[in-house]
Amino acid sequence: MRSRIMQVLIVVSLIFSVQVFSADKVNAATSTDIGAFASKFYGTPYKFGGTTPKGFDCSGYIRYVYNKFNISLPRTSAEQYKVGKTVAKDKLQPGDLVFFANTYKKGISHTGIYLGNGEFISAKSKGILKANLKTDPYWGPKYAGAKRLSNVTVAMENGKNTNN
Repeated sequence: MRSRIMQVLIVVSLIFSVQVFSADKVNAATSTDIGAFASKFYGTPYKFGGTTPKGFDCSGYIRYVYNKFNISLPRTSAEQYKVGKTVAKDKLQPGDLVFFANTYKKGISHTGIYLGNGEFISAKSKGILKANLKTDPYWGPKYAGAKRLSNVTVAMENGKNTNN
């Protein structure tokens, strides 16, 4: 009788542990998922105040992309800059938010999603485009900082970041 109870308890605990692991796996936003989804909008037109695929401004685009992964962000780039953990430029990981100052007004005025290898994607005046933090003569000098959101995990494969 005691052995039978133990068997039932083991089976029940295995069932629940598999379900919990699966739910976590489904709800996790990985940097690869975010980068792939963000890249789907490459070439979408820019629209000041835009928050949909018909036209985005920078913060509307970031908010739209992260909302797909149930991550809620404020509406403006200046407000988004107040969210998350500050990250040094040499520690950037795909999925981090990158911020720029003094683009069309003083202070934080532009944001993008870091993709890896110095590259980020954002809604610019010519639409959703990629640029390089290290080599772009416009964006490089305007870089103001980066933030990491705790609910974004960097895709890992065999203990190595797959995005760098």
